[in-house]
Amino acid sequence: MTPTDNGTILGKLLSDTGFHITPAEALGLVQPETRNLSALFHASDTLRQKAKGSTVFLCSIINARSGKCSENCAFCSQSSFHDTQIPIYPLLSTEEMVAKALDMEKQGATHYSIVTSGHSLGDADIDAICRAVEIIRTQTALTVCGSLGMLSEKSAKRLISSGMTRYHHNLETARSHFPNICTTHSYEEDIETIRTAADNGFKVCSGGIFGLGESWQQRVELCFTLKDLPVDTVPVNFLNPVKGTRLEHMPLVSPMDALACIALVRLTNPHRGVTVCGGREVTLRDFQSWVYLAGADGLMIGNYLTTSGRDAAMDINMTRDAGLTWT
Repeated sequence: MTPTDNGTILGKLLSDTGFHITPAEALGLVQPETRNLSALFHASDTLRQKAKGSTVFLCSIINARSGKCSENCAFCSQSSFHDTQIPIYPLLSTEEMVAKALDMEKQGATHYSIVTSGHSLGDADIDAICRAVEIIRTQTALTVCGSLGMLSEKSAKRLISSGMTRYHHNLETARSHFPNICTTHSYEEDIETIRTAADNGFKVCSGGIFGLGESWQQRVELCFTLKDLPVDTVPVNFLNPVKGTRLEHMPLVSPMDALACIALVRLTNPHRGVTVCGGREVTLRDFQSWVYLAGADGLMIGNYLTTSGRDAAMDINMTRDAGLTWT
């Protein structure tokens, strides 16, 4: 694909709301051999502004149940197949989940997600999380989310009734690459959870992790899979290799490749939320403020599941310096 072809495609993306980019066109825009980063970022930033204006959201998470996961995801420090020396504990108490929510709201978060390790949760744990959600909704203005593994219709209805409004469930990578990453559940099972959440009234967050050894073609494949699913927001993560996992020696994605991945998500899912989450500190380094230019309208602040983020105040200042506001 030539620079002229890329310019034409970007022009259509910006001027024609009925234009639908193809996988081949998307690949030409982002792969290192053919991309023009300045033109790419101009387009992704313009599309972000058209879809989201100058408002972003700042999400935060709590690792509410840690370790002993039955899944063998190659990147995950919480998998029982890996020896990573992380803290292992059962579901936190209601009081602990509420206290963390209050703290994250004080730090500037607008969204708060309760995250648990494991394939799925039983009824007792779902009920305990629902009690926490009900309290959080009365004591804060936070949008409350859940990332609780595979979701049944029964659990979805119970969580919705408690006041949880968003459900997070990543596909992690392209279908064609998934067998290299996880073999303990099927890709279709993840897609079914996304559909179950959406069918029961949740806004759904689903994205993946870039840097798992996938090709640029597979990055495009993931974005187009998400495009066809009932997804409201796409979280973008970058692998931060953890010692003891199968991917502990995987090299980091370069900063410019990482920004091109964010732009790829925006260009293929132009009207959806795009949130930059785990791994951004080690991957983007001095280019973290470029995430908005690349098309993101959301940022995860605070710590991640088993790795540390940077001081939330730094991200608040970075967002303010970019001329953006949050609600």
